[in-house]
Amino acid sequence: MRARRSCLAVPGSNPRFLEKAQGLAADEIFLDLEDSVAPGAKDAARRNVVAALREGDWTGRTVVVRVNDLTTRWTYRDVIEVVEGAGDRLDCLMLPKVSDASHVAWLDTLLGQIERATGLPEGGIGIEAQIEDARGLVNVDDIAASSPRLETLVFGPADFMASIGMRTLTVGEQPPGYGEGDAYHYILMRILMAARAHGLQAIDGPYLQIRDLDGFRRVAMRSAALGFDGKWVLHPSQVEAANEVFSPSQKDYDHAELILDAYEYHTTVEKRGAVMLGDEMIDEASRKMALVVAAKGRAAGLSRSSAFSPPG
Repeated sequence: MRARRSCLAVPGSNPRFLEKAQGLAADEIFLDLEDSVAPGAKDAARRNVVAALREGDWTGRTVVVRVNDLTTRWTYRDVIEVVEGAGDRLDCLMLPKVSDASHVAWLDTLLGQIERATGLPEGGIGIEAQIEDARGLVNVDDIAASSPRLETLVFGPADFMASIGMRTLTVGEQPPGYGEGDAYHYILMRILMAARAHGLQAIDGPYLQIRDLDGFRRVAMRSAALGFDGKWVLHPSQVEAANEVFSPSQKDYDHAELILDAYEYHTTVEKRGAVMLGDEMIDEASRKMALVVAAKGRAAGLSRSSAFSPPG
């Protein structure tokens, strides 16, 4: 899977931001044609995005363009112009406000037509689907199964909060009066379960208080603890925090690699399925858990600081 610990939103209408984003350490950069672009600037933003994709250096990043949602008049032109103009530089398209599996199926079909017409590898461009309202959450299982191109489900908190009438204007924070617990827990877990059931990544949405890094870390740690793969970032100052929060610690990474080595040794050499690693019993379930942590550590560029030594 592609690295998506930090997913940086960049307005397609701002050439200066498009250029600056190329030097930032975000895992994913998505060039936005939707909410951050005024209606009168949509056409120019498309041209900016195509030029930035063709002329910029996006090496080492997951490169995505967010098109407008299917209720607007801009979506089909977004897809056609971006993919025809720079489809070979593109990893995914992000479709916002997905409330039904048919939305993703529409995009899949159009992408296939453009790929065949332009000689691009068919199926090569992935899809990210944003869940941003109550209907989308109710249909999230069908959405997750809607296309082999689908790579991620993304939580869009602001529109979602509006759709259910949540009584707060602070995106990502708990609504006043909620009391104990987490008002977002069910939403996040519902998206995560649908994603994992269909082999997809799950990405948390933005934290709009961009000067409050402590608040960003607190909210990011909530979704990271559940198992989310990353979070949107709206400002360069949030990138480092997201990369840190959604990477395993060095200690956990080393431990995961030791579990994998020890399990491999004991099951293949000693032919035992449950053994001790220090004071810890490990078995096949331990191996599966360690695989997740080790994969995230490797994707984050961590190196081992300890090695397994066979007993004896």
